Amino acid sequence: MNNETTTPVAVIGLGLMGRALAGALLKAGHPTTVWNRTAAKANQLVAEGARLAPTVGDALQAGSLTIICVTDYQAVHELLDAGDIKLDGTTLINLTSGDSAQARQAAQWAELRGARYLDGAIMAVPPAIGTAEAVILHSGPQSDFEAHKSTLDALGTVTYLGADHGLASLYDVAGLAMMWSVLNGWLQGTALLRTAGVDAATYAPFARQIAAVVAAWLPGYAEQIDSGSFPAEVSALETDARAMAHLIDESEAVGVNAELPKLIKAIADRSIAAGHGGEQYPVLIEEFGKPRND
Repeated sequence: MNNETTTPVAVIGLGLMGRALAGALLKAGHPTTVWNRTAAKANQLVAEGARLAPTVGDALQAGSLTIICVTDYQAVHELLDAGDIKLDGTTLINLTSGDSAQARQAAQWAELRGARYLDGAIMAVPPAIGTAEAVILHSGPQSDFEAHKSTLDALGTVTYLGADHGLASLYDVAGLAMMWSVLNGWLQGTALLRTAGVDAATYAPFARQIAAVVAAWLPGYAEQIDSGSFPAEVSALETDARAMAHLIDESEAVGVNAELPKLIKAIADRSIAAGHGGEQYPVLIEEFGKPRND
């Protein structure tokens, strides 16, 4: 095997995701050391060739790269901030879920202790780890990412976002915003059609087509947002607001929850009141970009 294939790695945290990460590294040929509070969770990995470290400190010393995937950032600090833990000279890749401020603070904390640090976000479920479908985002110094990319490739499709350690967390929640918005829109439409006896399976292909059409608008809409100019090339916001009212009326008429379309229309109404009714839908970025004070 070449040196890239045999890079030793330690994995701290063996929940479902941590076990999937360690398993993918083992499968790719990396000598893998693991640690978990409940040592029994390592049994299958040990049977597959992993080494169980007796302590966190021992796991950190086992390889040139340590991946940590635990409950939250508080757990990261509790595990790695103990007096006997030596981080100097290690490279930490933190794939624990958290927010961008926590990621930036963790980077400063790790660097003060002599460690190189990358923050990350896993956009996948555990069974997908080790396949191209597992998208794993990384942010931090590009040189650190490039130094370990060949190892990280064993986990899935790895993507570098930039030097700001908070970017992976921000992309993570931005992706969740897209996911829930698409699903909630589909559920709203499904609820409406069920009142006429149309089942979800029948509606799903049509909804998928609509979602694809809307997704194709995003590059052009992004140009408007980035330029700060929103000419109504397709439809003016005030026209969209009338369609929103129709959706609300129809939902209420057939006994379907109208909270979501009412929320969307309230945002549009604020923008129209601010004088943007003649501009195109992306002008709502101005409303999304500021907090509500109610």
